[in-house]
Amino acid sequence: MFSLNAFIKSFHALALGAPYTLIVSGLGIVIGLAVGALICAGALSPSRALKTVAAVWISFFRGVPLMVQLLLVFYLLPVIGINVPPIVAAVLAVGLCSSAYVAEIWRGAINALPAGQGEAATAIGMLPQTIWTRIILPQAVRLSLPALVNELILLVKASSLVSLVGIWEITRASQAEAGASYRPLEAYVAAGCLYLVINLCLAALGRYLERRMAA
Repeated sequence: MFSLNAFIKSFHALALGAPYTLIVSGLGIVIGLAVGALICAGALSPSRALKTVAAVWISFFRGVPLMVQLLLVFYLLPVIGINVPPIVAAVLAVGLCSSAYVAEIWRGAINALPAGQGEAATAIGMLPQTIWTRIILPQAVRLSLPALVNELILLVKASSLVSLVGIWEITRASQAEAGASYRPLEAYVAAGCLYLVINLCLAALGRYLERRMAA
């Protein structure tokens, strides 16, 4: 039988792992936005070499499962002489994986803008950097916001994989609680509810930002 008391106890225990889930997914999306912007610039560049590098990057990080990428980063860094805590390797792997999706999101948003806007701005003498910062990027950010919020929600769920390298996030905490209490059903239901609460808050934040940017 399902025990409400065991569920509440598990929920409180799993809440201790929530900060690590938020850290991994939050820092992951920050890295994804930064690296994704560079990859997007390469994909939109007239240079064939940059286009090729961007295409290979996007194909690799979208085509290889995140779990494999996580293990590659975790075991590769010590081999090349870089010793970092597991959470750093986890954040790096999540961020690099996210960068490929962010690059495609921004590329789609920029390509969706009417080409005439940039041409009109050039015709009146605006500098290229001004065109990007004042015309293209603000509109691209607004168009891509729903997709970026969705990417962050996906990262929160994907962050469960970092339990493989010993990060004490929600999934790892639920496994420990299930083993300690012998109540796996309550522990995993609590984990699902905690993920749901986090993602509902992110979805609400995304809708709020959409309304603000639309205004």
